Amino acid sequence: MSGADPFHAIADPHRRTMLEAMRRSPSTVGQLAEILPVSRPAVSQHMKILLDAGLVSAKAEGTRRIYSVNDAAFLPLNIWLDQFWSGD
Repeated sequence: MSGADPFHAIADPHRRTMLEAMRRSPSTVGQLAEILPVSRPAVSQHMKILLDAGLVSAKAEGTRRIYSVNDAAFLPLNIWLDQFWSGD
């Protein structure tokens, strides 16, 4: 992950919705904009935050970029959260 805070990245409900959608299927900005009450430029701004935090990755496919969840980037978040339930 880069220097961006992943907890900040997942704090926004629109970004969480985007992550949930991408977990089900890789998506374009246009596809994500269809399920959110925000514009495509706003989705792109949210995507930049998720990319900077390393939570998603992008793959060029012709003129489109396909975004998907970077599963490995969630491991540090899981480890940090798990400490609260482990009793240590």
